[in-house]
Amino acid sequence: MIVASERNLQPSDRQSASRTPQWEEMALVGRIARAHGIRGQVIVNPESDFADERFQPGAELYLERGGKVEKIRLTTARFHRDRPVIGIEGVETMNDAAALAGRELRVPVDRLAPLAADTFYRHDLIGCRVETTNGQDVGIVEDVEGTVGRSRLIVKGANGEILIPLASEICRMIDPAGKRIMIDPPEGLLELNGPAKAGPDKRA
Repeated sequence: MIVASERNLQPSDRQSASRTPQWEEMALVGRIARAHGIRGQVIVNPESDFADERFQPGAELYLERGGKVEKIRLTTARFHRDRPVIGIEGVETMNDAAALAGRELRVPVDRLAPLAADTFYRHDLIGCRVETTNGQDVGIVEDVEGTVGRSRLIVKGANGEILIPLASEICRMIDPAGKRIMIDPPEGLLELNGPAKAGPDKRA
């Protein structure tokens, strides 16, 4: 099983193209790190497994500024050490670019790339209730960490955080629409993540 890295902070319904989507209902695809050069370009820390497709000249993304959601258009795009360096329409100077540092870049969820079978977006898994094949309630998925092909669920259980590998031999059934995941954990997995164990740092 694979988790793709375009994430939103709150699951939502598909958006209508006739209105500007709500910020909380869009998927995170990157964060502006800092200005680059003197011509208004910025470097982006991507939060997408489809960065080559997402960050191209002419692409439309959204950012939030002053409490308002703004649509932006990319004028240029190239990659430097696996990070996009982009130009944004209307951002012409280094000062303009520096003012965008730390801003998130998002897209409506209906613009996310279609996924292959047994591949899921993180936001489809967050909020799912996890239970074992014998009916034991495990908890609710709070986050997903890791990389494509090596991900694990971070589950909030009754006794603390539980880390569950997202592997087909463990996660027997995933129903994003029904917000339900059924697992067949190997012996000791749930006990291994007891309250006395400190989990690793989560990816923001």
